[in-house]
Amino acid sequence: MASTDPPPASPTLREARHVGPDRAFAWYSEAMRLFKRHPVGFALLALVVFVSELALAAIPFVGTSGAKIVVPLLACSLLYATLAVDRGDRPRFAHLAAPFAAEPRAIGAVVGASLVVFAVEWLVGWQAGHVNLLVTSDMQHVSGAAILAIYGSGVVVSLPLTLVPMLALFEGAGAREAFSASAAAFSRNFTAFLLYGALSVALLGLAFVTAGLALVIVLPLWAASSFAAWKDLYSIA
Repeated sequence: MASTDPPPASPTLREARHVGPDRAFAWYSEAMRLFKRHPVGFALLALVVFVSELALAAIPFVGTSGAKIVVPLLACSLLYATLAVDRGDRPRFAHLAAPFAAEPRAIGAVVGASLVVFAVEWLVGWQAGHVNLLVTSDMQHVSGAAILAIYGSGVVVSLPLTLVPMLALFEGAGAREAFSASAAAFSRNFTAFLLYGALSVALLGLAFVTAGLALVIVLPLWAASSFAAWKDLYSIA
C-alpha cells in the first residue's frame, strides 16, 4: 500500500468514540513524536506553505483571495507527510502536490472548511478594528491583541471542523459527510477538543511572539495532532 493510500473504512459506517479530555495531550504528544522523526522534512514543507501564502498575498487584487483556496490545500501536504511518517516513510516534496490530486469533492470539503474559518476571522477582524483581511495593507495597522483575537477565533471555529481534511482526503468523504462526521466527533468529545483548542492557541501565541518563525514547527504540529485525533477517535491502526 502506498504511503498516501487512504484506509478502506468510511466515516458513514462508524461513529467516533468518546475519549477523556486528557487525550488532547496525547494527540499533541503523538504529533511531537512524528515530527521528531523527520523535523527537517516537516519544517521544509511548512516553510513552503508559509512562503506561498506570503507570495500570494503580495499579488494585487486577487492574491489574498486566491490564497484562501490554494494555501489550505497546500497545507494539507503536511497531513500527507504525517501519514507517510506514520507508515515508516518520510516527508517528501511530492506531498505538496498530493492534495491537488485528490477527488474534487474532497478538495471542495477542505476548501469549504477553510472558507468557513476565514469568514469568522474576517468578521472578528472587522469588528475588532475595521480590518479587512482581504486587504494586505490593513494588517499593518492591527494591534497584537487584535491579531490574537482574529486568529484565536479561527482556532475556536475550526474545532468542529478539525477532522474534515482527513475524512475528505483519506476516506473519500464529500463536504456534507465530512462536516457532519467531524461535527459529531467534536460533539461527543467536546472537552477533549476544548483542551486541544487551548493547546493550539498556545502554539499560535508562540508563532506570534517569534514573528512567524516558529510556524515551521507549529504548522506540522497542528497537522500531525489533528491526524492523531482522527486516528484515535476512529480507532484507526
